[in-house]
Amino acid sequence: MAKEAPHHESAIGQSARYTPPTPKAYYESPKWVPILMAVFIGLGAVAIISRYLVPSFNNTNTPVLVGLCLMLAGLFTATKWK
Repeated sequence: MAKEAPHHESAIGQSARYTPPTPKAYYESPKWVPILMAVFIGLGAVAIISRYLVPSFNNTNTPVLVGLCLMLAGLFTATKWK
């Protein structure tokens, strides 16, 4: 029959240190983060749509580039939302 390996007591289980729980505020984003995200995405959509609705923007793609940058800023802000 095989011999059973001896078990030893781990020092991790016997630690006397106390780690307090992380405060809830650490995990929550400020209220302005989702608002800023929605504003960026909304302004980006408006900028892209304005390219097709405003006659003076017919020969330029600048509103599309601005809109994409704003939507990218909204996406970046969304990654910071907890």
